[in-house]
Amino acid sequence: MNTGHDPDIPGLLRPSGPEVDCDIAVIGAGMGGATLAYALRDSGARVLVVERGDFLPREAANWSPHAVFTEKRYRNAEHWYDAGTGRRFQPGVHYYVGGNTKVFGATLPRFREADFGPVRHAEGLSRAWPFPYAELEPYYAEAERIYRVHGTAGQDPTEPWRSGGFPYPAVPHEPAVAALADALRAQGLAPFDLPTGIDLRPDGACVRCATCDGFPCLLGAKSDADVCALRPALASGNVSLLTRTTVTGLRTDPPGRRVTVAAARHDGTELRIRADRYVLACGAVNTAALLLRSRNGRHEGLANSSGQVGRNYMVHNSTFLVAVDPRHPSRTVFQKTLGLNDWYLANGAHGPLGNVQTLGKLGPATARGLHPRLPTPLLEFLTGHSVDLYLTSEDLPAPDNRVTVDPSGAIRVGWRPVNLAPHRELVRRTARMMRRAGYPLISARRMGIDVTSHQCGTAVAGADPATSVVDPTCKAHDLNNLWIADSSWFPSSAAVNPGLTIAANALRVAEKGGLR
Repeated sequence: MNTGHDPDIPGLLRPSGPEVDCDIAVIGAGMGGATLAYALRDSGARVLVVERGDFLPREAANWSPHAVFTEKRYRNAEHWYDAGTGRRFQPGVHYYVGGNTKVFGATLPRFREADFGPVRHAEGLSRAWPFPYAELEPYYAEAERIYRVHGTAGQDPTEPWRSGGFPYPAVPHEPAVAALADALRAQGLAPFDLPTGIDLRPDGACVRCATCDGFPCLLGAKSDADVCALRPALASGNVSLLTRTTVTGLRTDPPGRRVTVAAARHDGTELRIRADRYVLACGAVNTAALLLRSRNGRHEGLANSSGQVGRNYMVHNSTFLVAVDPRHPSRTVFQKTLGLNDWYLANGAHGPLGNVQTLGKLGPATARGLHPRLPTPLLEFLTGHSVDLYLTSEDLPAPDNRVTVDPSGAIRVGWRPVNLAPHRELVRRTARMMRRAGYPLISARRMGIDVTSHQCGTAVAGADPATSVVDPTCKAHDLNNLWIADSSWFPSSAAVNPGLTIAANALRVAEKGGLR
């Protein structure tokens, strides 16, 4: 696979010696790190973004279901281990410039206003955030502009208040999805246009193909963190990028209050990265793992006087639901345009249930992981007559759901899903809804520990250093010059895609966290 640098991208750093120096080192080039670099591009600081991967190549295989899903051509993460069973698995993370946004479904909703307060669920309490929705709202608006979000205000009964409309009009439904929306309205439900980050501007590059959700974009038309945030940051001349560089540990001064160097390996060679300020944006699992690997004798892990680093790991309880009408073929190409939040907030004894949204259109290769034993002709028939949905319910924080690092350095993830009963009710209601809409055959499969794309919670934010890792501005309580800008700091997971919230908070941290 060609992973060479694009010669047209400015700001690429090639170390000439064993040490590099900058003002702010941002470790990780995914949604959080890239958006932070964008926010700091005109700050006057010398910003260095450090990414363990390289640029994901644009090539014909980007649009090949066989290459992407069967061969797993772009899955380049190391194996992790299930702490409960010892089973080795390959997580759903991608080490590239842009991180997981290179293959995400480009759904970019805001969290609900209620998600920022304590929420009582059937199986526990979702924690309050250390700041309200109102503080993040202007940054949500800016993030929607940066990431070219298309949507329609006023349709979703749970949507939070907005200071303005969406930057771009919603992506139109194709006929089968529009018909489904009508059928749901006939049931008294309120479907809405999914907030979507693709380039459908008048001169935009998006062609609304069938290879978007889960695929890299051959045209650069998906609103990923590489295209929308990092490349404009690099063009400023104040931001540099160091690829193929894995940070292995953070070293501190003798009192343990300041990070003085990030130890790294660049193309197999040892490298020291010196900065005045450091920001971790490696993803919730890898940020926690890096802090744990950086133990310095004072605590079991850097920034861990609270003992909370790695704990409260959350991912969404999620299910793929395939609804089949064998009487009518599906001719939908770009399916991921419809959402439903009627059951997102409190629903009597069941409590909040979660979000329903259409998936990118499944085909035999993309559905094979859901039904590995079905013959290909049967998969072709089912996916050729289906509407495909993704259901998410909130996972609740639990101290024993945690990320650890074993003596060999391997990552171990201990996760027992919390709040499954409401999720099962969401599946039941959605299946009934789809049968009423004319889809008599329903298949549902819940995702397990391998699906890590919505990970969060391993370095929680809070005002009390005894119970949290970072303060409300995402600066580590224990250190004067370390911040976190991914989803590690989330006190709760909510029940919608976290990408826009990560981006909005990165903009907030740049302004309010003392980085400018």
